[in-house]
Amino acid sequence: MHDNELGDFLRARRAEVTAAAAGLPDVGGRRVPGLRREEVALLAGLSTDYYTRLEQGRELHPSEQVVDALARALLLDRHAADYFFRLAQPAPKTATTSPVHSVSTPLRDFVLNCIDAPATLTGPGLDVLVANSLARALYSEFARFDNLLRMVFLDPAAKTFYHDWDKAARGVVSNLRALSAPYRSDPQVISVVGELTVRSPAFVSLWQRREVRPRVNEPKVLHHSRIGDLHLRYQAFTVAAAPGQHIFVYTAEPHSPSADGLMLLRSLDHTDASSLDHTTQESRS
Repeated sequence: MHDNELGDFLRARRAEVTAAAAGLPDVGGRRVPGLRREEVALLAGLSTDYYTRLEQGRELHPSEQVVDALARALLLDRHAADYFFRLAQPAPKTATTSPVHSVSTPLRDFVLNCIDAPATLTGPGLDVLVANSLARALYSEFARFDNLLRMVFLDPAAKTFYHDWDKAARGVVSNLRALSAPYRSDPQVISVVGELTVRSPAFVSLWQRREVRPRVNEPKVLHHSRIGDLHLRYQAFTVAAAPGQHIFVYTAEPHSPSADGLMLLRSLDHTDASSLDHTTQESRS
């Protein structure tokens, strides 16, 4: 999606590492946050000239040893290090797996009928491919339930739905970068990043940080106007048979107020559906 993604990644991650965190004396007088190029080169055992060429895009494919050394120097966790390695040593096109955008009937049935919790199936650009009735009830105050990124950054409902919007925004961006890493040239990934780059300065600011952190299992506090606050556990599952697809599920602690809240949400969903069916029947008669 960018001619110098490797260099941009290095610059962004360098800006996040303080001298103290890297074990270097902070002599002051820094014009920009983070480490200097020569400091990263020193920590990685490289020449400053070579490291500069990496950032400037004049050297695109550092060796595995160089990638490992820079990952340590920049204090990258395993997710960011894996992403860095993909940038430095991209797989041959013949070996690249394309994402699957269609949804198989068994998978659709599983999400819709077999998960007794709010569940959503997404593609690599976090497009919503399938959502069960509880998920639609949970997100019912959003104008559209089509893409998790657009919903967070473009829908005003997100500011009240997420108890900590800043954390949610940072999480969904770092999650996108992690999940879409093998599919950076996928048209749907390019489309949503391009749209949000134009329409959301907040997205641009977070995207430029190049954080890579898949959201796998974490607590979330969501607010529904008819239910109140829901303290839930977010869990993500990779679909082995469909590269690029993931199932996201929200669960509550058994016998907790939030579990009661999900039960109420289920009853409201059934009530709303029944009302809609009744209205539809009246309009036809």
